[in-house]
Amino acid sequence: MGGLRVAIAEDAAVLREGLVGLLAARGFEVVAAVADAEALAAAVDADRPEVVVVDIRMPPTHTDEGLRAAIELRRRHPGLPVLVFSQYVETRYAAELLGGGADGVGYLLKDRVAHVRELVEALERVAAGGTALDPEVVTQLVGASRRTDRLDTLTPREREVLALMAEGRSNAAIAAALYVTPRAVEKHISNIFMKLDLPESETDHQRVLAVLRYLRS
Repeated sequence: MGGLRVAIAEDAAVLREGLVGLLAARGFEVVAAVADAEALAAAVDADRPEVVVVDIRMPPTHTDEGLRAAIELRRRHPGLPVLVFSQYVETRYAAELLGGGADGVGYLLKDRVAHVRELVEALERVAAGGTALDPEVVTQLVGASRRTDRLDTLTPREREVLALMAEGRSNAAIAAALYVTPRAVEKHISNIFMKLDLPESETDHQRVLAVLRYLRS
């Protein structure tokens, strides 16, 4: 999916320029690279990017401006793909962002992206209307959920499978990541849906939405 038009909001100048260089070298067209939420909103209105990359903590308070900006952008531009790229997990606004619809939403943690291709693949997935969530983000959303009574019934392996499901992984991809058989994955997923009282679905995308709806409840 080369040639995607990308807008970047990152207040750290070195990291911002680094992202611009990395993405441009891989065929993306960076239409804007700004340092705050206000400038990002103006850039989206003017340049109409196909996907937005936004940090969470930006001026003036360096708390949650980026996430709140992402939520507002999705309200003003329904369906705008947004990838949150941060060092932090902010569960309140992350849940609100996902609550507006998981299509075209991603949340990656900077220190857990080991290879540029992971960022590129996540951007392309989000731009195509998919979901890209770091397992640690899912774990903290689970921890913030009010329905921890049912989540506590999951085994450690089932929690790993749940996190990978929320990334949008297929059964085969989950099996490869956990070094188990696809049949074992199917059994874990069946147990997860049963324990969380979620309806099973034939499509991975619907499974992700079901899990995210649960985490937002």
